[in-house]
Amino acid sequence: MNKATRMLVYIGLTRLAVFVGLTLAWYVTTRNVEVARYEVIEADGAIEIRSYPALVVAEVTRTGNRDEAVRSGFGPLAGYIFAKERPGDKIAMTAPVTQSSEGTNWTVRFIMPSSYTLDQLPRPSDADVQLRELPPVRRAVIRFSGWWSDELFETEDAKLRDWLSKKGLRPLGTPTSVASLII
Repeated sequence: MNKATRMLVYIGLTRLAVFVGLTLAWYVTTRNVEVARYEVIEADGAIEIRSYPALVVAEVTRTGNRDEAVRSGFGPLAGYIFAKERPGDKIAMTAPVTQSSEGTNWTVRFIMPSSYTLDQLPRPSDADVQLRELPPVRRAVIRFSGWWSDELFETEDAKLRDWLSKKGLRPLGTPTSVASLII
C-alpha cells in the first residue's frame, strides 16, 4: 500500500470513528431524556392522535421571526433548568422542547420532568421565564425528519391538516413544535 492509499484509509477510518462516536453519544443522551407522556388514540403511519395529561412547563415568549425568537427564548430557559440564573439544583432536560406562534409572538416551552408539580419548582430569577401548568389536551401529530426549515414545516403541516379534514376533524389552535395541532 502506498503512502496516498494509507492516508485515504486513515482518513476514512477517522471519519468512521467520529461518526460512530457521535451516534453513540446521541443515543446515550436521548435514552436518558424524559419524554412527555401521552396515550396514542389513533395511528395512521406518521400521523397520530395523542392524549396528553396536564403538563408543567417553563416558557418564554419572544417577538420576531421564528428562528430569532426561538434562539433568544431558548437561552433563558436553559439558564433556568441548568440553575445558571437562580439558586438551587439543576432540573433535568426533557423532550420535546416546543415552540408555537400567535401572530409575531413565539412561545418556547421546556416541559418539566413529571416528578415536579408547579409548586415544587424553584422560582425563576429571570422575569421572562414563566412557569405554568397546561391543561390536558388531545393533539394530532405528524412525525417527520429532515433539516428544519419553514418550508418543510409548512409542507408537513399541510399534510396533517389534509388528514384531519378527511377525518372530519378541525384544529382548535395553531401548530405547536413539529406540526402538532390541538383537536
